[in-house]
Amino acid sequence: QVQLVEAGGGVVQAGRSLRLSCSASRTIFSINVMSWYRQTPGKQREWVAGITSGGITNYRDSLKVRFTISRDSAKNTMYLQINNLTPEATAVYYCYADQGAVRTWGQGTQVTVSS
Repeated sequence: QVQLVEAGGGVVQAGRSLRLSCSASRTIFSINVMSWYRQTPGKQREWVAGITSGGITNYRDSLKVRFTISRDSAKNTMYLQINNLTPEATAVYYCYADQGAVRTWGQGTQVTVSS
């Protein structure tokens, strides 16, 4: 089973950009869909964006302008670029791998946007 480790979170000022990464313990070439989710205290985890093994991307409608998901199979890594950060982006961001019968979460990385 693949293991996922997120990185790149931190405290950033509103208006800046951030790139999160999700490193996998093995090749991601065959992973059907990889996604980013996020969660704030007291709320349910929500889907942010997903990318298929063929590179097809989908985004939560309200985020598609400022969020970009990508994956680099050579590096076994998925990314989430977030531009023009707003305080509403403050959350723990999780990566997720859907391999059909096996579904795996990372431990999350905290993003805090200060105004």
